[in-house]
Amino acid sequence: MPISDHVATRVAEVRERIAAARARGGHGQDVTLIAVTKTHGPDAVMAAWDAGVRDVGENKVQEAEAKMAQVTVPVRWHLIGHLQRNKAKNAAHFDLVHSLDSERLAVALDDAAGAAQRVLEVLVQVNVSGESSKSGFALHELPTVAERLNACLHLRVRGVMTMAPFDADELTLRTVFRGAREARSQLQSAGFGAEWLSMGMSGDYEVAVEEGATHVRLGTLLFGSRT
Repeated sequence: MPISDHVATRVAEVRERIAAARARGGHGQDVTLIAVTKTHGPDAVMAAWDAGVRDVGENKVQEAEAKMAQVTVPVRWHLIGHLQRNKAKNAAHFDLVHSLDSERLAVALDDAAGAAQRVLEVLVQVNVSGESSKSGFALHELPTVAERLNACLHLRVRGVMTMAPFDADELTLRTVFRGAREARSQLQSAGFGAEWLSMGMSGDYEVAVEEGATHVRLGTLLFGSRT
């Protein structure tokens, strides 16, 4: 089966499952499907576009930039992976950065966006589970973080991103995703619009949508594993 047909079938199935999860969860939110094309070529981006997906996620700046140079359709590019401060200037090429995970990175992104004469949309990454292997702020750090972000004039905080532990049970998933909702509420109380919740990947996106996800990041489910 051509990749375009395969992806179109998968996207249709995923959209049905998202709709069912929204109905079960009762949050009534719109959900943006982000096709994560890391380790796949530009043909994966085009297949997603042909299937009606307008948002593409990449983990690494360099890989994303190589695809940006080859993809001619106007997808919205999301940086979903960890970003080193010395790559902050490259983040200005993206429509949304999901992984703002330190105050020092916030300052670097603000400087880079200012130099590019634009406002960069970002999500604050929170580490609800407390795993040492994951980046992000703890919930108790957010009031201090919010103060620093209020001084970043070239950043627009659109919400929160989080990741649940790999192979977590449903109770743990819901605890993590509800923690992300709490983090979003904290940012809103601090004066940010912060309406978005980026959470949920191929193995847990339905639970994430039930818990209010507005953006889900799916790669393997759409494209399979790269061999």
